[in-house]
Amino acid sequence: MIKNTHIRDYSLDGPCGQQAAARGLVSAQWFACTVDRKQMKQLMQRSDWQALQYLGTWLALLLGSGVLAYLSWGTPWAVPAFLLYGLLYAAGEHGSHELSHGTPFRTGWLNTFFFQLTSFLALHETVFWRWSHARHHTDTIIVGNDREIAFPRPIRLIGLFADFFFLKSGSIELLRTVRHAFGSVSSATRSFVPASEVGRMIRSSQVHTLIFAATIAACVYSGSILPAMFMVLPRFYGSPLTQVFNITQHAGLAEDVLDHRLNTRTVIFNPLFAFLYMKMNYHVEHHMFPMVPFYNLPKLHALIREQCPPAHPGLLHAYREIIPALWRQRREPGYTIPRQLPPAPAQSTLAAKPVTAASAA
Repeated sequence: MIKNTHIRDYSLDGPCGQQAAARGLVSAQWFACTVDRKQMKQLMQRSDWQALQYLGTWLALLLGSGVLAYLSWGTPWAVPAFLLYGLLYAAGEHGSHELSHGTPFRTGWLNTFFFQLTSFLALHETVFWRWSHARHHTDTIIVGNDREIAFPRPIRLIGLFADFFFLKSGSIELLRTVRHAFGSVSSATRSFVPASEVGRMIRSSQVHTLIFAATIAACVYSGSILPAMFMVLPRFYGSPLTQVFNITQHAGLAEDVLDHRLNTRTVIFNPLFAFLYMKMNYHVEHHMFPMVPFYNLPKLHALIREQCPPAHPGLLHAYREIIPALWRQRREPGYTIPRQLPPAPAQSTLAAKPVTAASAA
């Protein structure tokens, strides 16, 4: 029997948000590693070419795998072909994650185009997602304010395993988008989406809902599930590797702290995984300096790694820490993975500031 000795209310309109505000944890000043201003200015430079190299390659692979999947339909080769297509389709979530900050491209319309595309594939309605993710960066793992805490304590294993196929989170995303399309917006959503943006969020949700409906209609008309195998369903059946990556971000680490080195994890990936994950494996760096484009995160890591706990040298190494911690949190929800911080250097030359969707756009 699980002893719930540290149960907390993770809802956005619960008491924990008020408690966090009273403790000075909301929209607060976070610790930032020391980085020379000239070097940081260079790292923050956006490049259409570098962004297009990644996103263009990803999109070409997605389209190519889609053609293979279509041609293989009705044959045994359809299974690996659709698995490949689903893997690349679900990887759009990582593009949506980074593009919500508006950092990859120097040219605004390219950011907008790829943000709309990747967000639809990820089942993220763009207005809601941008403001939600901005809140996540401003109040990272601050209970009662961060709606993207993936592992409320005590951890529920059914939800954890269901999300390897995006069943729990995906159902929530779909239902919320449809609800928004009909003008039903919760008080929790209104707490971080400005009133001036609600109308745009509703219209965007209506577009997404129409595409969902058109996909269902195409399946009914054709008498085949094939249209849905290319639209919406790949986010579910292609999700396992995306979930494996996402778990490494914050699982088992501290809540209610103002230092990303304590609540966020960096893992060194092989080149293939780093490509599929859009270099979000450098997650401490991404949270500490979210205006640095993803393609410059390895350089940022090299600059600040001596000021951070050691990065995990691979996925298996990270999961040797994560799995025991999540299991322990079932019985001890207050447990967090300890982090040994290096000695503090001289006063930081750059301070991390709260991120807003407006500043990230």
